[in-house]
Amino acid sequence: MPAAVPRRRRTVRRLRAALAAGAAVCLLAGPGALPAHAAPHAAPLGPPGVTGVRMPLGTVAHSAGRARFEPGPCPRTADPAPPIEGARCGTLTVPENRSRHDGRTITLGVEIVPAATGRPAPDPIVWLAGGPGDDAVSEIQLALNGGLNHDRDVIFMSQRGTYSAQPALTCPNIDRFTADTLDLVYGAPSTRDLHVEQTRVCRDDLADRTGDLGAYNSTESAADYADLREALCLEQWNVFGISYGSDLALLYMREHPRGIRSVGIDGILPPSLAGGAATWQAAREGFDGIFEACARQSACNERYPDLKGTFEHLVGELEAHPVTTTVTVPGRAEPVAVTLDGGVLVSWLTFASHLAPGVPRSIDELAHGNPQRVAEQWAGGKLGPQAIGRLSHGLAYGVFCGEWTPFESEAQVTEAGRRAFPSFPESVLVNAPGLAWLHEDCRAWNVPAAPDSVREVTRSSIPSLVLSGGFDSQTAPSNGPYAARTLSRSTEVTVPYVAHVVFADSACAQSITRSFFDTPGAPDTGCLAGLQPPVFEIGA
Repeated sequence: MPAAVPRRRRTVRRLRAALAAGAAVCLLAGPGALPAHAAPHAAPLGPPGVTGVRMPLGTVAHSAGRARFEPGPCPRTADPAPPIEGARCGTLTVPENRSRHDGRTITLGVEIVPAATGRPAPDPIVWLAGGPGDDAVSEIQLALNGGLNHDRDVIFMSQRGTYSAQPALTCPNIDRFTADTLDLVYGAPSTRDLHVEQTRVCRDDLADRTGDLGAYNSTESAADYADLREALCLEQWNVFGISYGSDLALLYMREHPRGIRSVGIDGILPPSLAGGAATWQAAREGFDGIFEACARQSACNERYPDLKGTFEHLVGELEAHPVTTTVTVPGRAEPVAVTLDGGVLVSWLTFASHLAPGVPRSIDELAHGNPQRVAEQWAGGKLGPQAIGRLSHGLAYGVFCGEWTPFESEAQVTEAGRRAFPSFPESVLVNAPGLAWLHEDCRAWNVPAAPDSVREVTRSSIPSLVLSGGFDSQTAPSNGPYAARTLSRSTEVTVPYVAHVVFADSACAQSITRSFFDTPGAPDTGCLAGLQPPVFEIGA
């Protein structure tokens, strides 16, 4: 009679057999099977008789409905980056369009960054990237700089169509067009026609890579995250969404609330507001935040009196008489020609709010005939290495054209601009900041409108942190209170003197965020009391 096989050895054999057969195993057994610091992340799933020990998050293949997670290599990154020690990676395979059953699937890159403490809390954080069209994997360092992984693993998944997903719906032709036409008048109809033509080229190219451009939208992305949580065998997790990721987070918590412990949103764009009108309101609030901070600082106010009036006069003056100059941009051997008109100046300030200390000086120099600082910053953003081939235009236009433009007319965008900036010329008001010719582009993109429900207000009792920046000119500071009023267990915070996505630039916002995920019902916001405005640059 053969000798009895030790219990632990029998268990290991069963596990090996199950894994070899491709079984969905989340809960694995055996004393000593895991290192002492491994965290109990997985849900209690597993084959009969296998109980007691869970595998580290992201190390076990598992199916959830029509989705499947497979451990594997880490997703590709646009820039060379050293591997993150202890990161666990793989792919999530999901249906391209869940309303169809033709079997077509797409894959999304997943990277799980371990908690810095080595002993993570059992509920990790999933990061929802901005854009729409940014890749979460490219935002890992932003999260780590803010210490988001202090005591929790943080999960990054490329949203469908983004850089590290397959297919990657990027359109370098649009990016190169933007970079190569800085000398054109931004708001001219001729520039519009050229841009829309590049949008058509992009659409035709992407149609060859995917069967359904209309499936690249927030509703499908929210379902991807619901599938990821189940495929990782997580009973619950926390959600943190920045910029467009806040739009997605609000939709996700409405459509798939199961398993969400808490939600943080930063740089808030509620789905019910998203569009050009909201962008004009954001510009008004963010610009005024900078102008008023300068007016309250004696040195700035004395050197740059009536900064608001100077800026608004310049918008009208440049729209009537555009100025062309040449600038030197790092990485470019030859000088670059840049044309500044009123629309460019508005869009420049929308993003220059991240450089708030230098904004008054830049406006003043432009008013006195020196456009170099504004032109260099505008060109640098369009010609930098991160500007070409990284944004998923397929996802961006899927969101813009399916969820925004069908619910907002061009006339409504213009009227919102007029309410915010009554003195601006009509030719400036037709293009909300950063969204030039959006309705024309969407007619070329030609995807179906989303159901009306995509624009519903999110009402939820999930504990929520609602973060805004006082200088945010991309998503209005007032969007925070608007979103919080229907989140019954929310903490709403406006961090003064900070631009879009306060987690990126404010140590105070980072501290509040970490505190929130530790105690969602009572985050520590005490650091707000000590915040001071920036010291604005004073030119000669």
